[in-house]
Amino acid sequence: MPKMNSSQLRAQCAQLLLTKAASAARLTAFVGLDGFVDEILHVVDKRESAEVYRRLPTITRLAAQLAAAAGKSTNIELVNQMTKLGGNGPIMANALASFGIQVTYLGLLGYPSLNPVFADFARRAEVHSIGNPGTTDALEFDDGKIMLGKHASLKEVTWENIQARFGREPFAQKFGTADLAGFVNWTMLPYMSQVWEAVLREICPAMQGPRRTIFFDLADPEKRTRADILRALDLIGQFEQYFDVILGLNEKEAHEIGAVLGLPPRDAPDLSLEIAAQLKAGTLVVHPVSCALAVSRGKVDFVQGPFTAKPLITTGAGDHFNSGFCLGRLLGLDNQMSLLTGVTASGYYVRTGQSPSIAQIAAFMQEPVKMQSAAAPPP
Repeated sequence: MPKMNSSQLRAQCAQLLLTKAASAARLTAFVGLDGFVDEILHVVDKRESAEVYRRLPTITRLAAQLAAAAGKSTNIELVNQMTKLGGNGPIMANALASFGIQVTYLGLLGYPSLNPVFADFARRAEVHSIGNPGTTDALEFDDGKIMLGKHASLKEVTWENIQARFGREPFAQKFGTADLAGFVNWTMLPYMSQVWEAVLREICPAMQGPRRTIFFDLADPEKRTRADILRALDLIGQFEQYFDVILGLNEKEAHEIGAVLGLPPRDAPDLSLEIAAQLKAGTLVVHPVSCALAVSRGKVDFVQGPFTAKPLITTGAGDHFNSGFCLGRLLGLDNQMSLLTGVTASGYYVRTGQSPSIAQIAAFMQEPVKMQSAAAPPP
């Protein structure tokens, strides 16, 4: 595999994106079905005054502190850095909207009225809500993040509620005509598989028009049973009859899926090839910490990503990668350039906390940034 993305590849990809940027406004996306309010938090190591503290830098340090408290007790102070829209779906959809794509979002954004944290999102996209969002306390460290979630409201995402609170016909129209459909955060939505079964049974057979793209993200399935995961993978494969299917995984998820499929541990490229060989999905995308690869028809494409040791934010990096990869595919880029678009969108986001435009992706893609044998911060 190459040691770095060539400046020629980055320049070619940037030029293609700029050339095709205007066509993004003619693209449509329909994404769902989760929704969260995220609090981005730092853990205090030492407080020097009422206003000044030192941040606990690593998960390893926190783990040692917690372990030392076993049989005793301890106090952990959290400092809010920002409160923002959250959930794989809203973050991915918001990023797609920043590219200029016409986005419709269906999920948990507040019911019966919109939660204020989604107000800016609602100005950029057409949003519909069928329930209240979950909440996440995202503890961010230099070596990753810990997501502490409250998920009770996610039980409201059912096919019955979708039909009652959004409507069967509006769903069929939006889902059945969008250039990109996206179902994400399967793990946290306990009835998502039933929704997929209903869509496959009741909506897909009646669809007309050209073949389009659908993206799936399981979102850390470790806590789900092997039977549940195998069922989800089978359902994802069934969508290939109607769509060009993309399944996105981060490195941890890839190893979890590999174990469920009975595969021995491998490095990311070999493991991805073996997973892809057992799936019906047309494209498997895997994004480890600092690189990304895609497998289609037995061929692996690989890129590295822009590295920063001090990201401003990591929560949502993977969703920005997913949106960038899907943008590339929708614009007709090959897998390698779509991967490059994905890691660049993610790299821009973790440095700025903002979802980039296509022009900003193209500009950042050509900056002389440090490349590592791995992509932006942990997705």
